[in-house]
Amino acid sequence: MRFLFKTDYGQDIALARHGGHRFWYGALLVLLLAAPWLFAEYWLAQLTFVLIYSIVGLGLMLLAGFTGLFSIGHAAFLGVGAYTQAVFVEMGAPFALALALSGLLSAAVGVIVGLPALRVKGIYLGIATLSFGFIVEEVLARWESVTKGNTGMHVGAPDLFGLKLDTAASFYFLCLAVTVAATLAILNLLRSPTGRAFVAIRDSEISAQSMGIHLARYKTLSFALSAALAGIGGALYAHKLSFISPDQFNILQSIDLLLMVVIGGLGSVHGAFLGAIFLISMPQAIALGKDWLPPAIGQAPGLQALVYGAVLIAFVLFEPLGLYGRWLKVRTWLQLFPFYRRGMFRRQKSFQKSERVR
Repeated sequence: MRFLFKTDYGQDIALARHGGHRFWYGALLVLLLAAPWLFAEYWLAQLTFVLIYSIVGLGLMLLAGFTGLFSIGHAAFLGVGAYTQAVFVEMGAPFALALALSGLLSAAVGVIVGLPALRVKGIYLGIATLSFGFIVEEVLARWESVTKGNTGMHVGAPDLFGLKLDTAASFYFLCLAVTVAATLAILNLLRSPTGRAFVAIRDSEISAQSMGIHLARYKTLSFALSAALAGIGGALYAHKLSFISPDQFNILQSIDLLLMVVIGGLGSVHGAFLGAIFLISMPQAIALGKDWLPPAIGQAPGLQALVYGAVLIAFVLFEPLGLYGRWLKVRTWLQLFPFYRRGMFRRQKSFQKSERVR
């Protein structure tokens, strides 16, 4: 078991709490840097998708996990970023400028969504964001002069300061760099007063307001930052797919994104990455498992949706903290063995926000 003796207030907000963190995260970074030489091109492509979805997941985790505002239309921000990148690259804009504009335009759209959403909470906020997702999908399909409608748009390989990133390895390194930058930005944001304000709003809006936190300002900021990360992820997603169409950013994509952060573990940065790994690896696991199932089950068209639904229900009922919560329990068991006590993680009764003021 590791005991941490803190002698400085700065240790409370340090990114690496002890030497073990520095070692394992350093080893993970070395493994990711060596991935193009360790994995085949197919698995490198899957790892690239994991990085892209992790960027989007970090944004949605900031909104849902740390601010407590759920969005069921987050694929709309993904689509705005993807189409912004495609349009500006087609116009001849540099890749870096197009990527920045994708994030900024998505953030602006997030502000537009966040302002009306200030008056609604819970399921009503989910319905509002769901409606926004349908609106964006319809706009992308009907605005043919810009988006080419349902015909779709082709997106070429990114050109970064004269360097053509047209290989799987070069584009992977680009996604890795953006993912590391986004992760460091989120970690630094969460240990700042702004990040602590987000968490206070999530825990209790009344208590946060009584401490002088401007609810409207911070909720809108959370929507903007979350949408910006989704837009940046959408820009990279467009380059990776090389072809985008409005039906790729529908309600099913939004549900997948929400499923990603819930299963990964709400309220944890690690959960965004674990959820992205789950989202990318689950279809592969289902495809491999079809050969072991009877033909009537393995060839059923709704098998993947059935498995997704069953996994989500299982996590909600038995592990609401997600994959990262399960890892914390396993780690604690290993640290305390053989003195682990049953019931240590027994769930306590949770109260709705309306019940906190009674």
